[in-house]
Amino acid sequence: MKSRDYLVIVDRAELVRTLSPDIRALAKIEIGIGGTIVTAPGQGGVDYVSRFFPPSIGIDEDPATGSIHCTLAPYWAGRLGKQTLRARQLSARGGDFRCEVAGNRVKIAGKARLYLQGALEL
Repeated sequence: MKSRDYLVIVDRAELVRTLSPDIRALAKIEIGIGGTIVTAPGQGGVDYVSRFFPPSIGIDEDPATGSIHCTLAPYWAGRLGKQTLRARQLSARGGDFRCEVAGNRVKIAGKARLYLQGALEL
């Protein structure tokens, strides 16, 4: 099975918040539909923080990415010894998530914004 994302773990939330990656260099990394997740332990009631950079698919930074928590929640659950976690994405727009590791699945909850609406006919 091919990995979807690269996972970079740093030791402080402030490093994630102030990170200014070389987007052009990241775009040259061949990772299919994935990108680079950067994460650190959280603070102030948040178990972990993250940012997600998938420039190879035309997005410099995704502001609030639910799918990366399928990687992050099991990782942090193992490190922190808990199955239910609070997470914060530290992009400019940001997002807060509640994640629960349930066997081989991750249940993700949070507020969402409608960004596209349409109809599909088959």
